[in-house]
Amino acid sequence: MLIDGYDEHPLVPGEELLALPGFWAAHLLWLCETEDGGDPAPEWFGVDAADTDAAYRALTDEERWPVFRIPFGGGHTAVVVGRNFPEDEGTEYFVSHPGWGRHGYLATLDGHQAGPGLAWRELTHIADTPDLAAPGVHDPAARLLLLLPALGDENLPEEEAAAVVAAALVRVGVPAGEAPRLAERLLVDHPLWDPARWSLPGSSPLSGGEEAYPGILLCDDPGSPRTGIRLARGISREQHEELARALGTWQP
Repeated sequence: MLIDGYDEHPLVPGEELLALPGFWAAHLLWLCETEDGGDPAPEWFGVDAADTDAAYRALTDEERWPVFRIPFGGGHTAVVVGRNFPEDEGTEYFVSHPGWGRHGYLATLDGHQAGPGLAWRELTHIADTPDLAAPGVHDPAARLLLLLPALGDENLPEEEAAAVVAAALVRVGVPAGEAPRLAERLLVDHPLWDPARWSLPGSSPLSGGEEAYPGILLCDDPGSPRTGIRLARGISREQHEELARALGTWQP
């Protein structure tokens, strides 16, 4: 499997790792940390430390970098890559399309993070619109939770979001009694960035003499890759509009 910029790295499909008992704890436990709420535990996810450690080792294997593909509308795919350099592991979030020359950049989770990468309306739309004909993760709950670390939205509908995330957690095996507490932890305070404002661009160019194509949200956080006027560089206006439709933000 080749992804632009990773041609020399040992990428492998990661979807089979979702079946590991400790996968969701390994993927999300760090995101549950808050300054005043105590340390989260694997047991909140209904698993033990041994299962969590085994899943974490698989996710951070330096010789097998897992790639999770989340296909959605119009042939687009959200991609989550475990970038497992020795002593410099991280996670990259992209959007790709077979007609593009390079991927669109959403977020990076590591010591030099870049984000947020998704607004709540984009996250839920992607999760709920799987392309069943394309390879990858099709279950809406798993799709939502895989992309959740890239979320950062100041206008999050808190009660609705907590209910949606809690239901997704229960679907992937989290005990129903723990899911509401976990959902609140996962949504309240991101360890890497603050919630951001998202807005659609106006009709005037925003910078660099480039045309601001309408329909795709911009982020006001200067640390986000989504501050530019286009999510993906080098794509045509038609491709840009197709992406906006796929993200559920197109306004003709």
